[in-house]
Amino acid sequence: MKAIMVMFDSLNRHMLPPYGGDWTHAPNFARLAARAVTFDNAYAGSMPCMPARRELHTGRHNFLHRSWGPLEPFDDSMPELLKQNGVYTHLVSDHPHYWEDGGATYHGRYHTWEFFRGQEGDPWKGQVAEPPIPEDLKKVRFGEGYRQYWVNRPHMATEDRHSQTLTFDAGLEFIRTNRDADRWFVQIETFDPHEPFFSPQRYKDLYPHDYEGPHFDWPDYKRVVETDEQIDHGRLEYAALLSMCDHSLGRVLDTMDELGLWEDTLLVVNTDHGLLLGEKGWWGKSVQPWFNELVHLPLFAWDPRTAAAGARREALVQTVDLAPTFLEFFGVDRPDDMQGSPSPWLRTYPLGRPGSSVSTAGTSTSPTAATCTCAPPRHPPTLLCTNTP
Repeated sequence: MKAIMVMFDSLNRHMLPPYGGDWTHAPNFARLAARAVTFDNAYAGSMPCMPARRELHTGRHNFLHRSWGPLEPFDDSMPELLKQNGVYTHLVSDHPHYWEDGGATYHGRYHTWEFFRGQEGDPWKGQVAEPPIPEDLKKVRFGEGYRQYWVNRPHMATEDRHSQTLTFDAGLEFIRTNRDADRWFVQIETFDPHEPFFSPQRYKDLYPHDYEGPHFDWPDYKRVVETDEQIDHGRLEYAALLSMCDHSLGRVLDTMDELGLWEDTLLVVNTDHGLLLGEKGWWGKSVQPWFNELVHLPLFAWDPRTAAAGARREALVQTVDLAPTFLEFFGVDRPDDMQGSPSPWLRTYPLGRPGSSVSTAGTSTSPTAATCTCAPPRHPPTLLCTNTP
């Protein structure tokens, strides 16, 4: 048995076709939903980036005692537990926080790992001279990180050099190399569509619009004060990057088709949290209440043991359920301190430890997409709606 986890950062549920996002170009997410189980009640636990990843590793809620930080010496890590029980584990990622103070100690829990440089303010390329920086609506510039982003960006000028592409290249190389081996887990994790929303022109061309204002692909975490034109442009920049993520997802699905991996490979596609793009009058996350746009997550899973395809589940699932799910798939016992339960990919009975009512599973035949009723539809949908659930 094998397992693939494809993880995106800041992937907005309501912008995906399987959840009612009818204006974005994401055909591979629709293709995935037709091939796998789609969860309608998946929620985040702790946020943002590293708190969510600590939950993914430990199956325990991080926010109960700590905010951002590394794995602790006393933490049980799912990839490490797999490694200790004969499952080869490999991480490929361009997520820079894994290699920073306060975020380190995660990647070392895998047998092997690969890191691809250049996202956000990653201290990658060295340049003494000031880089050209256009007029930008972004005001909060995070010290050296903002400057470093403009140093890095020319080094990812083509799609084949973009860190997201390189991350998926490496993940697919691992899959092809080990196609005939058994008992392995690969985590293909990209920082996208996290801001800044940097994507090749061919994805921007999917969302044609007239815009002559300042550069705007990295919104600050704050109240919306921009013009409607600027708001729409920022959101379409996110949509373009989302479409690039969709293309990368399609490469994984193509490889599973080509190599016949659906027969014995668990596939989970997930994210850590969403990102406000003007909804509720806010940009970003962390500085406002945790609205549903931030915590109600997309989640998809294919389990070869029962092969449910095109199904929907109303089971309550959270990030802490992912570690127990992978352990259960490979027959590895869960530590007693894990608060999550193996997720109900296909089951229709209550889950959890004996006596627990952690979650119950059901089926749904239609998306539970949020519908804005405060204004007529437009492309993209109005951003300042306050009636979205």
